[in-house]
Amino acid sequence: MDLQKWIDKGYELMLEYAPKTLLAIVIWIVGAFVIKYLRKGISKTMDKADYDPSLKKFLLNLIGWVLKIVLIIVVLGTLGIQTASFAAIIAAAGLAIGLALQGSLGNFAGGVLLMIFKPIKLGDLIEAQGEVGVVKEIEIFTTKLTGLSNREIIIPNGALSNGNIINYTTEGTRRVDLVFGVGYDSDIKQAKAVLLNVLTNHPKVLKDPAPKVNVMELADSSINFAVRPWCKAEDYWAVYFEVTEQTKEALDTAGIEIPYPHQVEIQKQG
Repeated sequence: MDLQKWIDKGYELMLEYAPKTLLAIVIWIVGAFVIKYLRKGISKTMDKADYDPSLKKFLLNLIGWVLKIVLIIVVLGTLGIQTASFAAIIAAAGLAIGLALQGSLGNFAGGVLLMIFKPIKLGDLIEAQGEVGVVKEIEIFTTKLTGLSNREIIIPNGALSNGNIINYTTEGTRRVDLVFGVGYDSDIKQAKAVLLNVLTNHPKVLKDPAPKVNVMELADSSINFAVRPWCKAEDYWAVYFEVTEQTKEALDTAGIEIPYPHQVEIQKQG
């Protein structure tokens, strides 16, 4: 009698849950196929938009997990399981994680913006957050630069995306800003010609835009010239150092004095 009772009960449960279970299986199979299809479509769209590979991989994984969680909730609801509390737990956990990782989420959002809008790319010489360096790697949370003294500089993407970025590579050329002073007894035209000659004879100084030399100010002890050569971005420091050295040599050869500070010592007789 008891066995028959259990058989009847099992039959009732089968009649009640078999359709739901079958429907849940169908939903799972179809849903998994749709998710796979959507990921392929999104991947092709990202390829056409030239997304950064690391950003593409991260976003595809994130989208895949979100869609799978939604699919699981739908399947559980189909089986008659109450999913409201389950969804509330997920929402609460997401809120708690978000509050705990506010800084990291800001850096993540900054990394996404950098990778989508691409204000910088690998190999660019930039100045940001008080640092100057060549972009070595753009990651989800941080960007790595190689500093001018071969230091590795790591900048959080949140600060980088929200701050000012000076990209010296984008335009392909840079202007080198130099200032040289000569004595007041010097011939201005001669000094200007000597400085301009150094620039025009330097192989890395561009002809277009043409280099310029102008009187910038009449300082306390010198006439200061603004010397402005243009060069390729990668030649900046070579031009900076070489022009400085060659200018000193050219002024010495021309007999033009470069003033330097003098200190006068007054001794009081006791």
